[in-house]
Amino acid sequence: MKKEKKLVIVGSGEFAEIAYEYFTYDSEYEVVGFAVEKEFFNKKELFGKKIIELDNIERLYPPQHYYVYIAITYNKLNRVRRRLYRRCKELGYNCASYISSRAFVWHNVEIGENTFVFEDNTIQYHAKIGDNVVLWSGNHIGHRTIIEDDCWLTSHCVISGFCRIGKGSFLGVNSTLGDNVSLPQDTVFGAGAMTIKSFEQKGLVYVGSPARPLGRTSYVQFGIEEGEKNEME
Repeated sequence: MKKEKKLVIVGSGEFAEIAYEYFTYDSEYEVVGFAVEKEFFNKKELFGKKIIELDNIERLYPPQHYYVYIAITYNKLNRVRRRLYRRCKELGYNCASYISSRAFVWHNVEIGENTFVFEDNTIQYHAKIGDNVVLWSGNHIGHRTIIEDDCWLTSHCVISGFCRIGKGSFLGVNSTLGDNVSLPQDTVFGAGAMTIKSFEQKGLVYVGSPARPLGRTSYVQFGIEEGEKNEME
């Protein structure tokens, strides 16, 4: 595949390494370097590519000529990734999305910026995937379903038709939602959890089949301070 676009990956951890691999071998992007926040600047190269401090990205990789991808996991319930995404957008960058050539994505699906779709995902008719979303391998996203911004779906989640996943949410391995189910903002839906009904209160952790509240909030689960709760707004 011809490499027509140049990409800087923000991050240098395991997910950044994975992003490098996928963008390099299965996309139109050429990864030219990495950028990290100052406190994480502890090595100078990765895969033979220069690592720079994020504060210098505009000077070394101006947004007129380079794309970025924010390769940060679900730390602080996706808030770290969201903060860095917003920072790069404010600097004027276009954020790349990766869609595996081994994913099934119907032609009228909408996928936002800085979203990563791994192999073996099935995304059906008129589904919408927001900005800054990660769909790890093997998920089913049913027709007309909406995955809002800043979500993280692990592997083998089954999201049926006409569902809605609120922004900032995290869905565990093998979780299942029946048709017309909505999960509110900042929901943590545990591994193997299942529901055929919607929930309304944001920021809760659900486990089991049928899913039930665990008894603590997702903010406690992910170590989010009171002042950080509204960072998704």
